[in-house]
Amino acid sequence: MSWWDEKPLSAMNDEEWEALCDGCGKCCLLKLEDEDSGEIYTSDVRCKLLDGDTCACIDYPNRQKIVPDCIKLTPEKTLEIKWIPTTCAYRRLAEGRGLAWWHPLVSGDPNTVHLAGVSVRGRTIAEADVDTDDWESHIADWPHWEPED
Repeated sequence: MSWWDEKPLSAMNDEEWEALCDGCGKCCLLKLEDEDSGEIYTSDVRCKLLDGDTCACIDYPNRQKIVPDCIKLTPEKTLEIKWIPTTCAYRRLAEGRGLAWWHPLVSGDPNTVHLAGVSVRGRTIAEADVDTDDWESHIADWPHWEPED
């Protein structure tokens, strides 16, 4: 068994917690909320700090100062935030599903998440390039796709 299977999320130190991120970039896609129903939709529009090629935040240490509504994920929030993708390592572990075969900690290769088609690489548009009158056309269903284990 690996450390991530043996240790609860709440007992992980900062280094272990950060190592769980698979680098998919899905949490950095902008969300749209239906004003009538309250339903949350994931868009193909990336946060201004997300590099669309590397799927990494360009200023991770200062992200919450630059983007005030950036969510800092915690063990408590992992199951509370309903829009966290089913592919997310934090969610998978919180639900007792373990890490997927394509996760870098399992595969040993940080590119596996991209090769498996789980990441946002090459699928997003920059926030600055979006016509604000056309947000609905940016709702994406692909962030919810998950390869078979």
